[in-house]
Amino acid sequence: MVQTLQAENITLEKLISLYGLQLVDSEEFFREWQDELPELTEQEKQLLDQVKAGYINLRNYPPLLENTVNTIVLSPLLFIGKFYLPPFHIKLEKSVEIETIDKLSIIKGRIDFLLLNQKFWVTVIESKQVAYSVEAGLDQILAYMLAAPQSQEEVFGMITSGGSFMFIKLVKGNPPRYATSDIFDVRNRGNELYNVLRILKRISQLARSEQ
Repeated sequence: MVQTLQAENITLEKLISLYGLQLVDSEEFFREWQDELPELTEQEKQLLDQVKAGYINLRNYPPLLENTVNTIVLSPLLFIGKFYLPPFHIKLEKSVEIETIDKLSIIKGRIDFLLLNQKFWVTVIESKQVAYSVEAGLDQILAYMLAAPQSQEEVFGMITSGGSFMFIKLVKGNPPRYATSDIFDVRNRGNELYNVLRILKRISQLARSEQ
């Protein structure tokens, strides 16, 4: 009998058991969040400064729930990066499912944001309430990334709580392997949303080169 698992309840322990998922410690495995990052325009920086100020202001009026995070941080970030324009498009709450290797279990769930370049999954974005650490979304987003088309060897993901961001790279194979970036926090000095947008732009450049 096939067992159905919900992605929101999945754990890293379960993914390791079902798929042999491995964490890679080598810095060379995930260089895309560090190397050849594009520069931002002054206008982009000014808009990101407004997003940061808006987030900090609304933190004074809890609770800051997932939908609010999407409205005040994630959606403006994608707008400033021009990810709503061709060749990209967004799918919200996209249903996905993936069958385990032994075909005895199916993982089902809904991706918050799926950023696409034609059929190439550029970034799977999972958003959480501010009360949650981005670590709380790691298990779930890895399950979604494993559900990417079989023809796509590499998948990139991003988790955000509105105030914190972390990027993930998954390389499919037997076994699948993944690594994470540093965590970027809006509360840090300067504006780390600059880094977040630069990494998103870099990943999108890589997606274009795959077409």
